[in-house]
Amino acid sequence: MTEKHIEITTEYIRLQDALKFAGLVLTGGEAKERIQAGEAAVNGETCTQRGKKLRPGDEVVFSDTRLTLSYGAS
Repeated sequence: MTEKHIEITTEYIRLQDALKFAGLVLTGGEAKERIQAGEAAVNGETCTQRGKKLRPGDEVVFSDTRLTLSYGAS
């Protein structure tokens, strides 16, 4: 499994935006379709909410990639 890490400077990032930011999908439309198809898991549970708020410490598994988040410099 590939590991990716992103840093955010806001309180949270939405799941679909995190997938785009990490380069795991090319468009918001692709993110929406794949999330709603049940291809994403947040903290070990399948998530079909594209607007799910992710905060540092959350872990996303998507397409054989584990994505972690932390706060970066603002």
